Amino acid sequence: MTETQWNAISTFRTQFKEQLAIWTKVIDSNNLKELLLTIQKEGANKDGVPPYSLDNVLVYNKALDDITKEDSISLIVIGDNPGKEEQLDKNCRYLVGQSGKIAEGFFKRNPELNTDFRKNVIILNKTPLHTAKTKELSLIKKYNCPILDSLLLESQIWMAKNTALLHEELCKEHSDSCQLWLVGYGELKEKGLFLPYKKTLQDFYAYKKTIKEQIFVYQHFSMNRFLIDLNTHSDPKNSLKENLQELGKSHRLEIFGW
Repeated sequence: MTETQWNAISTFRTQFKEQLAIWTKVIDSNNLKELLLTIQKEGANKDGVPPYSLDNVLVYNKALDDITKEDSISLIVIGDNPGKEEQLDKNCRYLVGQSGKIAEGFFKRNPELNTDFRKNVIILNKTPLHTAKTKELSLIKKYNCPILDSLLLESQIWMAKNTALLHEELCKEHSDSCQLWLVGYGELKEKGLFLPYKKTLQDFYAYKKTIKEQIFVYQHFSMNRFLIDLNTHSDPKNSLKENLQELGKSHRLEIFGW
């Protein structure tokens, strides 16, 4: 990668760690860890998720620390939030559960994309706040805790803004050198959990005509929704890359209006 790209990635991961430390301090100083654990356990029980070890309420992606200057990054993938596998101390990595295996398998089966999911992709989320399933984030509202409400809001805005800045830097020398995929868009719709994330991205890319064309929106990898959607809307006359672009653009228009 270029010096500009390497500096951008190094800066991002440093700032991400620092911001997580700030949010963790807020949680600890307000004795909110037990409440978060209660919310997370309640959500898992409600959704029929078997008991599991709750190791981290906020999750940094340690895969960011594996990136070296010699690597080539061609894609940023944005999931929803860290799930039960991602938050475990032994992992602390994004998309390592079943959804991640589906994504990794997709790129392995399609070498024409020239993408190693574990080597050429930066994987991020819309918030680093863990729940077993994304929809369980809505339980935070039930507990009427302004600090947690603020954390969910602030974390989305921070992730959207800083991810967009990273994307811009990675595309600075060549506008098409790095795509950004938003996978999982149901909660980006009106009244969705991730509306603050969406609005922050909209504002950032509003006047960035070139690089916003490198944003694509897809169904999530979970439960094979990404693959089902792609297969349903693929034109056999087009290449895989062309079908991916057309599908990602159509969902982008649906969500962002451009």
